[in-house]
Amino acid sequence: MGKQVSDLPDRRVVKQERALRTRMVLVRAAAEVFAEYGFAGASVSKIAERAGMTLGAMYFHFKNKEALAREIVRSQPELVSPPIQAEGLQHVIDLSLTWAYQMLDDPLLLAGARLVTDQELFISSHENSHKQWTEVLIESFESAKRMRELQSRVEVAPLARLVVSACTGAQLHAQMETGRLDLPARVEEIWRCLLPGVATPSALKRMELGAERGRQAA
Repeated sequence: MGKQVSDLPDRRVVKQERALRTRMVLVRAAAEVFAEYGFAGASVSKIAERAGMTLGAMYFHFKNKEALAREIVRSQPELVSPPIQAEGLQHVIDLSLTWAYQMLDDPLLLAGARLVTDQELFISSHENSHKQWTEVLIESFESAKRMRELQSRVEVAPLARLVVSACTGAQLHAQMETGRLDLPARVEEIWRCLLPGVATPSALKRMELGAERGRQAA
């Protein structure tokens, strides 16, 4: 009897881990379907089929496709981790470049990009991807301000919104014109235009661009 009781925590952990893996499989399958068909063209049956699961199994974890879309959009900033540690202004640059390189083949980020224009259908205006990314960049820009990397006249929040909007636009045009293949180059172009107007002269000399700032090692 004692042995059975002591086994219970382990069984709970195994069950929780299994449920987490199932959710991850479903989210990835949903990302692939959303990236391919868009929000309107996606269906729970397509997602379940892509995941290799029954509809019942899918509904156990997610109420509908809206719930899956919210999960994907909310997870976007957590998916982007630059290969080189940095802080302040360089960290913002690295985040944008890492995002650009991951956008070439990451199904979750690709789904997030495809879902951008339909966000009002499944997520509130207070937590959409534009606001999420803006808050992430504000934090790093505030750090850059404390480090005296930004010119004194620069306002952090408008700058963060500008960068998010510019990257979003770059992604949309890169998709139309090159299938996103030149997205990293477009993001570098944004920074080459923007940095001289916002960075202090000393910080400008230190900032680095290039594939090594965003591309994960093989």
